[in-house]
Amino acid sequence: MEGNGMKAVVGETVVAEAANEAVVRIEGNVYFPPDSVVAGVLRDSPTPYTCPWKGRAQYHDVLAGETVLRDGAWSYPDIKESAAARVGRDFSGYVAFDGRQVQIDT
Repeated sequence: MEGNGMKAVVGETVVAEAANEAVVRIEGNVYFPPDSVVAGVLRDSPTPYTCPWKGRAQYHDVLAGETVLRDGAWSYPDIKESAAARVGRDFSGYVAFDGRQVQIDT
């Protein structure tokens, strides 16, 4: 996947990896397909948030070795149809990482 992929990295640990064409870019964030996220790195967080146009968010703590990043990622399990139309594809369950906590490599 060298050269044409995106990675989300915590320290030395890759927590998600996908081809460029598989990710969705929204408002400066990169959303990774659910199957590109390493199993076991996300733990649901109770933090509530609802986006006016995307719908209800699910925040996740990111677990990478001994590191726990509180609310280091989020997804929209059930996006609004209008949001899928606006973005051009259904990104339900896609995971975005907090760029202040998780390094996104291209």
